[in-house]
Amino acid sequence: MLTYPNIDPVAVSIGPLEVHWYGLMYLFAFLAGWWLGLWRTRRPGTAWKAAEIGDLVFYFALGAVLGGRIGYILFYNFGEFLQDPLMLLRIWQGGMSYHGGMIGVFVAMALYARHTGRTFFLVTDFMAPLVPLGLGAGRLGNFINGELWGRPTDLPWGMVFPFVDAQPRHPSMLYELLLEGVVFFVILWLYSSKPRPTMAVSGLYLLCYGLFRFAVEFVRLPDAHIGYLAFGWVTMGHVLTLPMIVIGIAFMAYAYRRTDGKVSW
Repeated sequence: MLTYPNIDPVAVSIGPLEVHWYGLMYLFAFLAGWWLGLWRTRRPGTAWKAAEIGDLVFYFALGAVLGGRIGYILFYNFGEFLQDPLMLLRIWQGGMSYHGGMIGVFVAMALYARHTGRTFFLVTDFMAPLVPLGLGAGRLGNFINGELWGRPTDLPWGMVFPFVDAQPRHPSMLYELLLEGVVFFVILWLYSSKPRPTMAVSGLYLLCYGLFRFAVEFVRLPDAHIGYLAFGWVTMGHVLTLPMIVIGIAFMAYAYRRTDGKVSW
């Protein structure tokens, strides 16, 4: 049995100014995506140039932050938002939705594609492998904040979160760090290291994330004000993630059945 180490969520404090670990995880995510994007532009024959990566990451960051916050309000906390609309701006208090962030990123990538004259899937296929390390960093931020813990467990790595109760629980945010961060990155990076049919990398992204998140939802506790939606185990995460799996499979199937020979590289 493990015990949560009770990490201070504030990394640096200078007078009234506080820099939170969670915010630094976002900074790491965007810097990691930028660096990986620059690395990918060195591939022989790629259509991407190093000078384009800064703008691409800017569009991505804007979509992720705005979409993540708005999605959290709409999917998980709309009732409280109606009573206190200004909560939308208090990002430092936590509350970001992955699915909302993904929708925001899709909109941002569509705008970037239009701006640069590329197709939407050429952009998302390039961007997808740059994302998982940032997702992993975000889950580390969740762990530091002491949030998104799981159901009680008797497994040897069960962790006691003293601010919750004395029961060992699944450290579900660490499961997500491993699956959505490390494993996800390795799969996407290796798969996209060779030219693939356009839309295939984006499809694999949706499929893998959907499967990993759907699996973790079985041991992760849902938000208290939402609870389980059906059968004592279906969560909002399940509902939002299942379409990703289906769409991911459809994208990959369509990509490999196309005969126009278009590839992402």
